[in-house]
Amino acid sequence: MLVLRAPDLSATRTIAAAVAGLCRAGDMIVLAGEMGAGKTAFAGGFGRALGVTEPITSPTFTLVHSYDAPHLTLHHADLYRLERTAEVADLALGELAEFDGVVLIEWGDVIAGSLGDHLEIALRPDPEGDEGAREIEITGFGPQWAKRWDRLSAAVEEYRC
Repeated sequence: MLVLRAPDLSATRTIAAAVAGLCRAGDMIVLAGEMGAGKTAFAGGFGRALGVTEPITSPTFTLVHSYDAPHLTLHHADLYRLERTAEVADLALGELAEFDGVVLIEWGDVIAGSLGDHLEIALRPDPEGDEGAREIEITGFGPQWAKRWDRLSAAVEEYRC
């Protein structure tokens, strides 16, 4: 597990870009955190790093937005409004990832145990109370992330607590 401190929104986006730089087709990234923790800001930095040129917004009501990028498609899901596991299954997130892209799942911690290999990123307001600062905890699950863990650690080293 990596525990990071992003002193401002720009740093949150920089950390997201570092994660995006290590992603490949088939990856699932879970974003966890309370309302306003920075999940959508993280998604924006992640998408820009992949080459998405349009604004990335939270897909709260449409559930999944897909964004074309030069090498991958970013599928950005938001599970906040879903009430049953069957509704999540209907989204076919695994199939989206397998096809051509990376799936970034806001509020995905509720289904993380069923995802297999994935990266979980928990965002929280800074415990020291600095406005705009975030604590970001990154945990890798499965052999795919174990193989990339050293590179991920090096990419975010300057933000480690």
